[in-house]
Amino acid sequence: MRAPVSEQTVTVNAESLAIQIAGWLKKRLDESGARTFVLALSGGIDSAVVCGLAAQGAGSDHVLGVIMPSASNPDDAVEAAKVAAAFGVKSLTVELTSLARSFHAAMPTETALDALGMLPRANANIDGRRHLATANMRPRLRMTTLYYIANMASGIVVGTGNKSEAMIGYFTKYGDGGVDLLPIIDLYKHEVRAVASHISVPQSVIDRPPSAGLWQGQTDEDEIGLTYDQLDRALTALESEDTSSIDQAVMERVQSLHEGSAHKRSPIPMFLKQT
Repeated sequence: MRAPVSEQTVTVNAESLAIQIAGWLKKRLDESGARTFVLALSGGIDSAVVCGLAAQGAGSDHVLGVIMPSASNPDDAVEAAKVAAAFGVKSLTVELTSLARSFHAAMPTETALDALGMLPRANANIDGRRHLATANMRPRLRMTTLYYIANMASGIVVGTGNKSEAMIGYFTKYGDGGVDLLPIIDLYKHEVRAVASHISVPQSVIDRPPSAGLWQGQTDEDEIGLTYDQLDRALTALESEDTSSIDQAVMERVQSLHEGSAHKRSPIPMFLKQT
């Protein structure tokens, strides 16, 4: 059994990880027959690392970063442009703010759903449901945008999800989870940070509070209710099967998130007819 997390010295061979992932990406592109990687550039560290590794593996001419503002913090686009420039990749901006508003306006109202008996009566929490539906709409519009561009450019969509977020379901099903490749899905957040420093992601991007850009002022750690350091330590402890060094409240929070999001990590249930 591995040593308790608190007694471990966390070491990350960022150089090795970067070489492995860049090579893996190059192989996937060659096998696909596609011309280019298409990925969302959010101005955050995860997309920056994926952008840098894709450029390292396939060459910057084969990477297209898409910046997709949607009533977003203006700094997101500024930092995303810095990432594109740092790695010499092409980028374009697709403004989704008006599209998101139009989409939301076209959706059935709560009154209409209630008239059909489709709103739950007990513990309805309509405000929370509305907030979640509206927040998830944005990454799903981004996914649709990326696939449209990938279809037009003979590209494949590269995701930016990491292991810390995947293990607690901190992603939108068929939103940022709807991709062709997941190059950093086996990297905890602290490993992503190490690789970011190694490949010279702009420091202003590394230092930014992580955010999924779901609404103004949203940060990942506030929404998760834990810092990424706490989350990584707890997840690593679960992996080592020794959680004795982890605060009980933190462990309970992580286990609840992990168990409650199992459906996001599982294949779609399929009925198979018997013969």
